[in-house]
Amino acid sequence: MHIHCLGINHTTASISLREQLVFNAENIHDASMYLACGDDNNQISELVILSTCNRIELYAVSNCFVPDALESFLVDVRGVAAHLFRPHLYHYTDKQAVSHLLQVASGLDSLVLGEPQILGQVADALELARQTSSIGPILSRLFQRAIHAGKRARTETYIARNPASISSLAASMAEASIHNLSQAQIVILGAGEMAELAVEALRKRGAVKVLVLNRTIERAEILAKRWQATASTFEYMNEALSTADILISSTGAPHTILHPGTLKDILEQRPARPLVMIDIAVPRDIDPGCGEIPGVVLYDMDSLQAHLKHSLSEREAEVPRVKAILTKEAEKFLDFFHSLDMLPLIAEVRQHAEVIRQTELDKTLRHLPGLSEAEKARIEAMTSALVKKLLDTPTNRMRAEANTPTASEYASMVRTLFGLTTVD
Repeated sequence: MHIHCLGINHTTASISLREQLVFNAENIHDASMYLACGDDNNQISELVILSTCNRIELYAVSNCFVPDALESFLVDVRGVAAHLFRPHLYHYTDKQAVSHLLQVASGLDSLVLGEPQILGQVADALELARQTSSIGPILSRLFQRAIHAGKRARTETYIARNPASISSLAASMAEASIHNLSQAQIVILGAGEMAELAVEALRKRGAVKVLVLNRTIERAEILAKRWQATASTFEYMNEALSTADILISSTGAPHTILHPGTLKDILEQRPARPLVMIDIAVPRDIDPGCGEIPGVVLYDMDSLQAHLKHSLSEREAEVPRVKAILTKEAEKFLDFFHSLDMLPLIAEVRQHAEVIRQTELDKTLRHLPGLSEAEKARIEAMTSALVKKLLDTPTNRMRAEANTPTASEYASMVRTLFGLTTVD
């Protein structure tokens, strides 16, 4: 029995290709039906699909070599010609597949090192596989181990402690400036991806009063609805800034949209308190001269990049500690996985011992006709406990030997010692 991982990710395939192969919950349900009704020759007994914006990975259990079967699965379920995605695929088996999933769950294989979202996505993939009955004991154990490893990586190291994206760093700096984001008036200029990531990061840090301003109200309203914010257009900017504590700007405009003269006029209409402005747009939205106005603190991409570089270097310094955790967690799973090969033999040994126990017990009881039922039950329990104790060490040793190069020779020796039938 082997574990396979076949997939593409942000390092091997463009976003346009990943978009064609991505799965949603409905697709995954269809995929499980395909698996249940598929060709028995594929011999895929378990399947989990991990699908995010940055990766699409199929984890499968099979007793044969299955990359071709998994490629056909992608063609049939997602309708994408194999020649389009085949050059971008990677394939791992057994130990490599296990190590890869643990690295994914811990954030070591993410576009942003240590990002937290992937751990929840791995857990979601496990839950969907359970709901669609495409998972079995092996992948269930593997994904649980990966989730446990990912949690350990985040609690026992600093791999996810410092912000590692511009948007999360902007939110972190806003929090450091104001301290209590739940009381802060926050204005977001723009409604694109960077702006949304900033809103998400702010909401997770406790921000409540978030206003999204955009050139078109429709996009602002869509973003605001997703994150329980309010929305308006750029025409409301001056009024919004008259009460704002924090401004984060990411409009995508080709030129600056906020200038020192305008900002001075706005500040004259508000109480004397700081205004923190964080410009994450390229080209810049905010004229650098705004940062020279008393009471204004301005961060732009250059200053943010310097902080981000420091954050990433701190995360990268944690990678060896994370890998040490993953190595131990992988070993625990692989001990279990390899022990599965010995389970049939262990069952044979126990059955052989049980036959002997029952035979000898029957002989003994025939020579002791005066025993009560309670006394017979005590003797029965004693013989069962004796056999269990005698076999505990040998069976534990058999499980341990399953993960060694001499496992087959060891199994043959066990068969000889216990007088079991040799399996060709």
